[in-house]
Amino acid sequence: MTKRVLLIIGGGIAAYKSLFLIRVLARRGIKSTVILTKGGSEFVTALSAGGLSGEKVYTDLFDLTAEAEMGHIELSRSADLVVVAPATADLMAKAAHGIANDLATTTLSATDKRTLYVPAMNVRMWENAATQRNVKTLTDDGAFMLGPDEGEMACGEFGEGRMAEPEAIAETIEKILKGDTTLDGLKGPKPLAGKKALITAGPTREAIDPVRYLSNHSSGKQGYAIAAALTRLGAEVTLVSGPTAIDPPACAAFVPVESARDMEAACHNALPADIFIAVAAVADWRPDGSADKKIKKGKSGIPALKLVENPDILAGIATAKNRPELVIGFAAETNDVVAHAKAKLTKKGCDWIVANDVSGDVMGGDHNAMIVVTAKGEDAFPRLKKEDAARRLAEKIAEHFA
Repeated sequence: MTKRVLLIIGGGIAAYKSLFLIRVLARRGIKSTVILTKGGSEFVTALSAGGLSGEKVYTDLFDLTAEAEMGHIELSRSADLVVVAPATADLMAKAAHGIANDLATTTLSATDKRTLYVPAMNVRMWENAATQRNVKTLTDDGAFMLGPDEGEMACGEFGEGRMAEPEAIAETIEKILKGDTTLDGLKGPKPLAGKKALITAGPTREAIDPVRYLSNHSSGKQGYAIAAALTRLGAEVTLVSGPTAIDPPACAAFVPVESARDMEAACHNALPADIFIAVAAVADWRPDGSADKKIKKGKSGIPALKLVENPDILAGIATAKNRPELVIGFAAETNDVVAHAKAKLTKKGCDWIVANDVSGDVMGGDHNAMIVVTAKGEDAFPRLKKEDAARRLAEKIAEHFA
């Protein structure tokens, strides 16, 4: 019996690949019915899609002829599988939240068939916390997710965001139609599945009075990116974060804190874990006591600020009875980066130290050059976007456990 897919073509430059997909599926004996979204029609034409599929292409929810027969209902249920390619951030957001305001989203809401989403978008859009939440919602609801692939994109950036190639999509469609419905198999390898990771990120704030505090320039970007990268590899991630201005990534648990002592308590409460990564820029000192009212200017001059040392979270976790198998610290240095990192490796009792030179724009910036220092030597990463550096580190962690 001939199998049929309903192909929804979203609005993105990758829409041209969907035309090739129609042809590849036809060679495999799978027929395609196409819904071309308004955005998709900016990149490919209904004439092209219809010529390749050999069938009418649907574009308008309010087509009187089609809707006289409840076209969106019929379209949503006559195929064996619904495929959204390219699946844009907008299409997935609408589908995840049940928004049905055009033919494509109305059909997705009305279908009783499984849906395969093939994402394609800018790497930042893909890694955006909202997009990741929507992806999780869709897969939790039973959708398949293929890709995105890593590579250079039309916008000139490099990373995850490229739409999977037509042959790979067709092969996946065949597997689904033959009954292979293993969702994890479609979302890529998960080498850290079953592992628990605990990560700290961002700065801490040490109160001077109700309106003032001691802190630093950490943005939290690197720690958040590492949490997202480990999550993608299957780890169950708890992210303990000081105050930041960015949305938390999709991960198992997010614990917001303020001070170093808050962060220390949250970390020990989150144990046991297999992996601990201390990315946070924890304040070394805090005021010896915090005023309960705002300190006012006075004739007595500038008030003295006595400081006391904060707890060493990394050393505490590294020597804990329920110590994680892999303990990784970060060494943010402005000079003699590797030498300081090696000294910290021994002093803190951890397994790896990730050294980085923060004399430039690393703290608060979008790029980082990591040097992973272990007892066996050093592994220097080139200067990368923080998301790409996080991906490299996550892969190295996966290799350690393999």
